[in-house]
Amino acid sequence: MNIGQLNRNYGIGKQVVFTEGEGGLPFVHVSSDKASALISVYAGQVLAYRPKGVQDDLLFLSKRAYYQPGKAIKGGVPVCWPWFGPDPEGLGRPAHGFVRNRMWDVIESSTTPEGDIRIVLGLTGTEETRSIWPRSFILRLEITIGDTLNLELVTRNSGSQACTITQAFHTYFSVGDIHQTHVSGLENTRYIDKVDDNLEKNQTGAVTINAEVDRIYQSVGSDLIIHDIAHKRRIYITSKGNRTAVVWNPWAKISVEMADLEDDDYLHFICVETTNAAIDRVHIQPGSEFRLVANYRVEQD
Repeated sequence: MNIGQLNRNYGIGKQVVFTEGEGGLPFVHVSSDKASALISVYAGQVLAYRPKGVQDDLLFLSKRAYYQPGKAIKGGVPVCWPWFGPDPEGLGRPAHGFVRNRMWDVIESSTTPEGDIRIVLGLTGTEETRSIWPRSFILRLEITIGDTLNLELVTRNSGSQACTITQAFHTYFSVGDIHQTHVSGLENTRYIDKVDDNLEKNQTGAVTINAEVDRIYQSVGSDLIIHDIAHKRRIYITSKGNRTAVVWNPWAKISVEMADLEDDDYLHFICVETTNAAIDRVHIQPGSEFRLVANYRVEQD
């Protein structure tokens, strides 16, 4: 992917600039009067976002993340698609699908009348993708960077048969101290506890983290809040198109075992994921499309 050509076709002055990033991957640097952001064209992944006047980045990005073909980038907002979690058919295909470890296309860059920056990345089904998942599709990630970070993942079924997907924005939020972090908006919500034999349980009070957590919350509302006490801020998550949400933190043992995490990284992030997971499957008829939306807003204390 030619960086010069990308800048000629999609660069916008100093606001949208394409560079050769880590591992030689094409990155998009976004800077406006409202916010700054960093996007990897590989994986279609937002890596950083910081609105003006906010001291700390919204997103966590591991210093040991891989930046190489075939590997997922640890941090930011990985896109899980067309399945979330293990291969649903048990065929040995990679967990969380195949779009987070391949190059996307740049479709569009523009400024909105409100002064936001809009970047659209996309993938289209090929013979190679059909050998992994035998469906025809057009996938678009619409990224709007302004006072908030807005993500819309649009799946169009371009084939002749209905298809079924699960998916997620597997977002890593940066927090100052996991011990001083809690999530509200999931009180009295049923969840599947993947750490405890997939038992179904009920959330009592706010979600706090003091051990490994991997939960699929069911029948969730559209609004969640991460209370990041150490950074003196609240992160507001507003979603559309989903009935589930995942909360994940690997805790100490798994963090040490993961080569692309520092040993103590678990103290500094929480994943609160906008998902169609478990029984929240999406059925898309031929010629139709489905849109999953997540909006992130930061409010300082």
